[in-house]
Amino acid sequence: MENDIHKIYHNSFGIAFQWKFPEQKKKPKKVQLVFRDMGFYLSLVEIKEFYNCIYATKQLETDVCCREDCDKRRIMIKSPSDKVSLAVNETELLQLEDLLKGTLFQLELNDYLNHLCKN
Repeated sequence: MENDIHKIYHNSFGIAFQWKFPEQKKKPKKVQLVFRDMGFYLSLVEIKEFYNCIYATKQLETDVCCREDCDKRRIMIKSPSDKVSLAVNETELLQLEDLLKGTLFQLELNDYLNHLCKN
């Protein structure tokens, strides 16, 4: 399987990668995000939208984690699909934010370097 993917970013919560398919050269590449027991197949715009949803949720979450309540998935996050929302706990929220932030950074860095090397 590792020969079939190009890993973009990973952390202890999940992984972001692109499938290596010859037909992908013609189409805008989508990124597979896998965390917990879910997978999302998203474009760069959708990843940015997902990150913005997480950022907005973090701004609304003003409660400090209580010791006995920390593991409960009480935070709802919108996803890029208007039909899907996720329930996460505070730790998962931070890990998902890191996964998306690291993925965006790596994609934008790769795009910048590819553009720079063409000149």
